[in-house]
Amino acid sequence: MLDRQVVKSESATIKIPELDFEIPPEAQRGSLSTVEGILVRAAEELQALQEERKKVDPKTAEAIDQFLLKLKACASGDSPFTFILDDPAGNSFIENLFAPSPDPSLTIKFYERTPEQQALLGYLVDPAQCREVGDGVTTEQMQSVVPEPGRREPHGAVGAAAAHHAIAQSNSAEIAEVMFRYSAPEEVMTFPSTCGTCAAGCETRMFVTNIPYFQEVIVMASTCDACGYRNSELKPGGRIPEKGKQISLCVKNTKDLSRDVIKSDTASVRIPELELELASGTLGGVVTTVEGLISKISESLERVHGFTFGDSLDDHKRAKWKDFQERLRKLLSLEDHWTLVLDDALANSFIAPITDDIKDDHQLTFEEYQRSWEQNEELGLNDMDTSCADAAYDESNAQLTKGLDAEQH
Repeated sequence: MLDRQVVKSESATIKIPELDFEIPPEAQRGSLSTVEGILVRAAEELQALQEERKKVDPKTAEAIDQFLLKLKACASGDSPFTFILDDPAGNSFIENLFAPSPDPSLTIKFYERTPEQQALLGYLVDPAQCREVGDGVTTEQMQSVVPEPGRREPHGAVGAAAAHHAIAQSNSAEIAEVMFRYSAPEEVMTFPSTCGTCAAGCETRMFVTNIPYFQEVIVMASTCDACGYRNSELKPGGRIPEKGKQISLCVKNTKDLSRDVIKSDTASVRIPELELELASGTLGGVVTTVEGLISKISESLERVHGFTFGDSLDDHKRAKWKDFQERLRKLLSLEDHWTLVLDDALANSFIAPITDDIKDDHQLTFEEYQRSWEQNEELGLNDMDTSCADAAYDESNAQLTKGLDAEQH
């Protein structure tokens, strides 16, 4: 545990709740170390001025001596403790000893930055909003942050959990090729929009289509003639499903690798044979095939864990990574049968059947389940209030019914 590599950026704060100890960002500026190294350095810096403190303030020096004993006990592994690395910039890192599998001792939590944190990082914020934030408001309770003035969100941008909640992304040709296999658009609507890259005017095309055995979806695509920027996305149609869905596919042959896959950004991916699990939000949303999904996973792992492949990696860990990469490659060569599991709390993911009737595809199974309170909380469903919309809907229905009755009389 103490040998875990740690990247601490200049904006990161380190906390050890058991000791009520905090290392502010300015104390240890950007550094590459280990958990033990950071604690030892903190102890050495506190120890450096002890002789002077004993002459000036003996009581404080004695209290620091007692604290140093506890800190050194943590650094030597004799005392259990919690090591918290809080970085508003998101540029810090703690090594996962079990990568690419989940680490039972490591928890990663993302949050929206407060206006104060935005300002400390050099972003322009509205001073009025900084005053509105009370002392009792935590980072997790912040619902939104003020965007940088003049900054435009890319039109149709898709991806990560902190922002855009679209179902899939790809290029326009790829989206069209996949979608037209199932049904042609009834009507293509065109409306003006703004290019997220050059801010020039462009057109966005949209149509609604239905994928058999899945649901109604909205396909949107935009292109900019000025700069050539292209973007497309797939959004779910209809209401939020009452239950989540888990899809399991037993991959046996090359036809299975060619199955179309829609993975939403709320879906997790699991491959039991590799003990590999990607949390929801990883890879964002994608429209691809089974083979394409595995390739994206391999590319993502190399990109995210690129730090782990450096010169400092010992031979044992390097061999472990090489072995995992080889096992991932063997999935596509179909040397053995394996299982792909998509678990989507919003049931917005899909794996296409290879038979005309989905019931005849015995390699593909669907299982619905009741979402937990924690899952609804993460999706923002626990606080969703539709009472105003329901009242307006009931009122409009009542007026429509009254109008029909009047016409009949």
